[in-house]
Amino acid sequence: MNQQNLFLEATTTEESRVVFYRKTYMHVALAVLLFVAVEYVLLQIDPLVNFMLSLTEGYLWLALLGGFWVASTFATNLSYKLDKSAQYAGLFIYVLAEAIIFVPILYFAVNYSSPAVLNQAASLTAFLFIGLSAVAMFSKKDFSFLRSILTIGFFVAIGLIVAGLLFGFNLGLWFSVGMILLAAGSILYQTSQLKNHYQPDQYVGAAVGLFAALMTMFWYILRIFMSRD
Repeated sequence: MNQQNLFLEATTTEESRVVFYRKTYMHVALAVLLFVAVEYVLLQIDPLVNFMLSLTEGYLWLALLGGFWVASTFATNLSYKLDKSAQYAGLFIYVLAEAIIFVPILYFAVNYSSPAVLNQAASLTAFLFIGLSAVAMFSKKDFSFLRSILTIGFFVAIGLIVAGLLFGFNLGLWFSVGMILLAAGSILYQTSQLKNHYQPDQYVGAAVGLFAALMTMFWYILRIFMSRD
């Protein structure tokens, strides 16, 4: 293969990666917009809001978290299927699951916190997401090594959440800070996977992974802002 063909192949590959990145982040943005729209509708349904608020204590909240885990795992698996309709179904199910689990915290944020709290939390989350994504995207470092750390960290977090619900203690500020750090690590890891390991047709699955990390970070930043209000 001559140098001209090598150059054309490298250029084509680079262009396909750029298209892949654009499609991935476009789908993350669409997921966020869909989340906002679905959340707005859900918060207008008083019976649903009351039902979700009734699940925020003890074993019921634990059961709800278990249901969210099942739904999110199912949705994530769908988003990596070869069939595009299955991928988009996975994305929609994941957004819907996030919107449902967010009903209680957003209800309290809207009705019992300062109007600025929600905007401040969303702005800080967006700023951190963009900054961390840029670090992972433009750095030569592969953040795949974070996988085992994140896995252990999230299992420890789940254990603490379960213990807190069962024994009635408040996990407090530092737990939220720890979860934000885990979410930050997840954004670095997911962006690194996006850059180094995903195939060009896996943009929906890549978007779901980034969206999941983004929403985890938003949840705990919002918790911190609400606790200070």
